[in-house]
Amino acid sequence: MAQFKPFEMEGMPIEEQPMNWKDMVKAPYDKKAVDAYTRTRIILMNGIENNAVLMSHAIERMHPDPEVKKSMALMRRIDSQQQVAVNWLNPADQSVIETTLGYEQVAVDLTANLAKNEPDPYVKQTLDFALLEDFDHLYRYSCLYDYIEGGDPEAIVQGKTEVKPGRPTSIEHRHPDDSMRKHYDKDTADIKTKMNYNTIVSGEQQTMLFYRSHGSVYPEEIARQLYAEIAEIEEQHVTQYGLLGDPRETMLEKMAMIELNEAYNYYSCAQTESDPRIRGIWELFTRMEVAHFTECARLIKKIEGRDIRDIMQADIIEPLIVFETNKDYVNSVIANQLDLAPHNMEYVRMRDLPDDWASFGYLRVMNAKGVPSEEVVGKAGRELAQRDKAENVKRVKQEMARRVEKGMAAVPAR
Repeated sequence: MAQFKPFEMEGMPIEEQPMNWKDMVKAPYDKKAVDAYTRTRIILMNGIENNAVLMSHAIERMHPDPEVKKSMALMRRIDSQQQVAVNWLNPADQSVIETTLGYEQVAVDLTANLAKNEPDPYVKQTLDFALLEDFDHLYRYSCLYDYIEGGDPEAIVQGKTEVKPGRPTSIEHRHPDDSMRKHYDKDTADIKTKMNYNTIVSGEQQTMLFYRSHGSVYPEEIARQLYAEIAEIEEQHVTQYGLLGDPRETMLEKMAMIELNEAYNYYSCAQTESDPRIRGIWELFTRMEVAHFTECARLIKKIEGRDIRDIMQADIIEPLIVFETNKDYVNSVIANQLDLAPHNMEYVRMRDLPDDWASFGYLRVMNAKGVPSEEVVGKAGRELAQRDKAENVKRVKQEMARRVEKGMAAVPAR
């Protein structure tokens, strides 16, 4: 597959990038005919754009230089228009739960792809850890889809991603202390690590925001509760992933890596997109983002006196990010890591957790009146519900229940 070489690519002049309404609002895809990975690419790039917009807003509030503020405003306006163009590719007849299944398919196959190609062992472990949780979310929402709409999740995932339990959502609820993570070193981290970092933060952040803004649309209590439960896990994921980034990176350095990551992701999408019309969008937006990255590099040179090549320490970023089936990889992680839990910024077996692990008390509080992610299984059809009775899933639930009962952690004040 092609390599991403940003310094050899021609960007589209920023002053030529604003779109009119007709060009911004494209025709949506046909949900009955779309390839599952076209849907996931659209979901991912919506999140990538949203992260760029949010970070740009943060910088405008904190950076003192007027030139930076003006440049951020211009690039942010284009990123905002791009996000509308991408998000509006979703069709109106695609229900919230159907879109949700797409979000979780993104989480599974994106995280697996990043983990398989992550050079930093600690970052890879963090990706593998959360992979099993998002994998379980896909199963829980599939049960909801079957119950609420009588839908078959295979119509969404198209056999590319398995639908079965991972690390049970019911045992994923952890005290905020246990979301703390170590960060990479900005001066020695591989450029691929920095791209993976920005990609996963963007994707998980968008998932959290989508669940928080759409979980209330259903009248059924179980649906509202399940979205609330999983939205909180996504917040945990955003926290843990966000902490992997080096806080010593300057604001402009962070923004440059975000704009570079946008171009890298759009370029990756363009290389594998099966829909020619949508591939054209990815190609156009790649050229736009290359220009944004170039502008950030100019600002870094002028204001901080640093060369972007010294920050990147690479002219090529590889491999590209690819949506493809990862069944064997996911199953290998399930087999080896299902009973892991975070403690003191490391990952240990549940049996090795101390009795005063803060999350034991937190779990007791959160699950005191029932667990939506468990209750929804009982409302699904028999074939789907039976998958939750797998021996490895039962064992890990029992082990956590035993440890929670034994643990002496203080229950947080209510």
